[in-house]
Amino acid sequence: MTTAPQKTASERSEATEHDVAVLRDALGLLKDREQVAERLLASSAKHSFDPDTELDWVSPVEDGKWYWPPELLSLYDTPMWHRMPHEQRLELSRHEAASLASLGIWFEIILMQLLVRHVYDKSVTSAHVRYALTEIADECRHSKMFARMIEKGGAPTYPVSRFHHNLARVLKTVSTTPGSFACTLLGEEILDYMQRLTFPDERVQTIVRGVTRIHVVEEARHVRYAREELRRQMVSCPRWEAQLTRLSSGEAARVFSIAFVNPEVYTNVGLDRREAVRQVKESGHRREVMQTGAKRLTDFLDDIGVMRGVGRRLWRSSGLLA
Repeated sequence: MTTAPQKTASERSEATEHDVAVLRDALGLLKDREQVAERLLASSAKHSFDPDTELDWVSPVEDGKWYWPPELLSLYDTPMWHRMPHEQRLELSRHEAASLASLGIWFEIILMQLLVRHVYDKSVTSAHVRYALTEIADECRHSKMFARMIEKGGAPTYPVSRFHHNLARVLKTVSTTPGSFACTLLGEEILDYMQRLTFPDERVQTIVRGVTRIHVVEEARHVRYAREELRRQMVSCPRWEAQLTRLSSGEAARVFSIAFVNPEVYTNVGLDRREAVRQVKESGHRREVMQTGAKRLTDFLDDIGVMRGVGRRLWRSSGLLA
C-alpha cells in the first residue's frame, strides 16, 4: 500500500500562509454583527404580522383547490400519480401540507431552543440578542399559525419518528453554535423555496397562501441572521468545531430528507405506503425539486467551507446535493 508523500517544511509554511490569507479575506467580508441586527430589527418593526388577526380563519376552505401546488407534491409525475383520480390528488395535497406544517413546527421548536442557547452568554443589551429574541417571538407565532392551518384543513398532525424526535433532543442539547446555524438554515431555506412558489399560486387554498406569505416575509430576516452568524462562526471557530459542523449538517440533511414527508400520509389517502415511498425515491422530478430547493443553501455552505469531506458525502446521500 502506498502512502501519500509528506509535505516539506516549506510546503507546510506556504499552506499556512494560504490559510491565513483566506481567513483575512473572509474576515473582510464579514458585516458588523450589531449593524446587521439593527437593520433586521428595523425590518421586523415594519414587516411583522400577527397571524391570528392577519388571516381569515373563519371562512370555510374552498372546494376544488389544492393545499400545496401539485408540482411540489412528493408523488407528482410518478406512475402512481398518473393512476390517481383528481380528488385523491387533492387529498394528497391536504395531507402533505399538514405533514410539512408538522415538520415546520418541529423545526421551529428546535430552532427556538438553539437561539436561546446562542444568546445565553451574550450581552442582553446588544442588538444581536434583541434580534434573536425577536426571532424567537416570530417562531412562536409561526408554530401557532402552522398548527391552526393543520386544524383548518382537517388533516391529522404528522410527527417525525420517535428516533428522529430523540435524535433532535440530543442535537439541540449538544450542538455547537456553527452547527446550530447550519441546521437552522437547512430547516428554513428548502421550505422557503417551496413557499415562495405557493403563496402567489391561485390554485392553492387562500388560507395556505396567507400562511406561506407571512412565513416567507419573516423567514427572510431569519435566514439573513443565520447566514451572517454562520459565516462569522466558520471563520473564527477552531478546526475541530468546523469539522463537526460539516459532519452534523450533513447528517441533519440526511435526516431532513427522510422526514420531509411522513409516509403515513400515503396510507391516509388510500395508497400503498411502501410502493409510494419507493416511487418517491426513484422520482427524477422529486429529486430535481428537492435539489433546486436546496441549491441556494448548498452553494452558500460550499462557499463558507461547510461542504467538505464526509459532510459533503452525507449531503449527497441525502439527495439534496447533485
